[in-house]
Amino acid sequence: MTKRSVAPTTTTRCAIYCRKSTEEGLELDFNSLDAQREACESYIASQKGEGWVLVADHYDDGGFSGGNLERPSLKRLMADIAAGKINVVVVYKIDRLTRSLMDFGKLVEVFDKHGVTFVSVTQSFNTTTSMGRLTLNILLSFAQFEREISAERIRDKFAASKKKGMWMGGHPPLGYDVVERKLVINQPEAETVRTLFRRFIETESVVTLLKELAASGTVGKYGRELDKGAIYRILGHHVYVGEVAYHGEIYQGEHQAIIDRETWDKAHAILATNNRQGDRTERVQSPTLLKNIIRCQHCNRAMKPTFTKKNGHEYRYYTCQAVAKGGAETVCSVRNVVAGEIEAVVMSQVRNMIKLPELIVKTWEAHDQIHERDVADALRRLDPVWEELFPVEQQRLVHLLISQVNVSKGGIKVHLRAEGIDTLARELNCLRNEAVVA
Repeated sequence: MTKRSVAPTTTTRCAIYCRKSTEEGLELDFNSLDAQREACESYIASQKGEGWVLVADHYDDGGFSGGNLERPSLKRLMADIAAGKINVVVVYKIDRLTRSLMDFGKLVEVFDKHGVTFVSVTQSFNTTTSMGRLTLNILLSFAQFEREISAERIRDKFAASKKKGMWMGGHPPLGYDVVERKLVINQPEAETVRTLFRRFIETESVVTLLKELAASGTVGKYGRELDKGAIYRILGHHVYVGEVAYHGEIYQGEHQAIIDRETWDKAHAILATNNRQGDRTERVQSPTLLKNIIRCQHCNRAMKPTFTKKNGHEYRYYTCQAVAKGGAETVCSVRNVVAGEIEAVVMSQVRNMIKLPELIVKTWEAHDQIHERDVADALRRLDPVWEELFPVEQQRLVHLLISQVNVSKGGIKVHLRAEGIDTLARELNCLRNEAVVA
């Protein structure tokens, strides 16, 4: 009696993910991504009796490293998994998905959450079993180990080349061009460099030098404007005396020097004196709430924390980077703002915004593990908790809640992080629960 095949009762939707680290060869009619897909399609076809079917969408990342998860097709795949469109993810080899054990753990967590199985067609592993998980972790550990070893080899080769004085790539400094992977003097630019050193030695002031450059229309490499930071970098660059700096060590370079040793030593003696006298702006060491998130809207530049001392008192500011680098002549409608005042205004706005009913509802709807009432209660407890926090913790919470603060002559605009509000609500609830237990 002939056995009749039984059709599967359920359909298993399979998505193939392919990745190639470089773009080399992707223009060919049949490339590495095609080869990976063909092998995966054959495997899925062999499981037709189990109800496996291939989804129509292609998830291919060509020219993307497996060392991180910042890949467009992978993000699209994870979004479709979250939407319940996929049951199985099929790859040619595990390292096509990721080479990082930490990232792999994140992916498996998402797979488990949505009931998705992970299969490698050349390595018979299945994440639905404990043995499969163990084997995959071991395999990825070796993949990450190999990746780190390769990175160490590259670093060692880079260091050895630097010690020989070789140019190891990147944008050439002002005064040089790169010809056949070596630095060659660009005479017009080299004359600009010599003028910078000569005038700095004569004036002993970067600010004065900056005004002279602006008046003469002198520019840097590729026509870029020379600001304070650029001048300091030029004056401190060992390349101009024919040397190569690497990790604090100085080596003789293969290229020709533009500046003689006597000129270099004179310039650096002045720099050392100016530094001792506080010629450069002092940096604020204590935590500042809006550091790295506050921007000047007029110049579209970051604003950095600065301070001045007068009559024994310290006054804090946030200063536009365009002004800080360009000096007093820079046209900017904002220039600087008093730190304490703008921090108070921003926090007042944030406290009012996170109490809005529509924002509370959005936070609750996005994460159904937490009750709407708990979200509202947690956010309302920010005021009494805030004053008890250390400055470092206040800064952390501000960066958790705010993505950017734009300052203009007409006022300020605060941009909140939606995911940060959810995290804050959870943390505040944890604090309440700990207090109850105590």
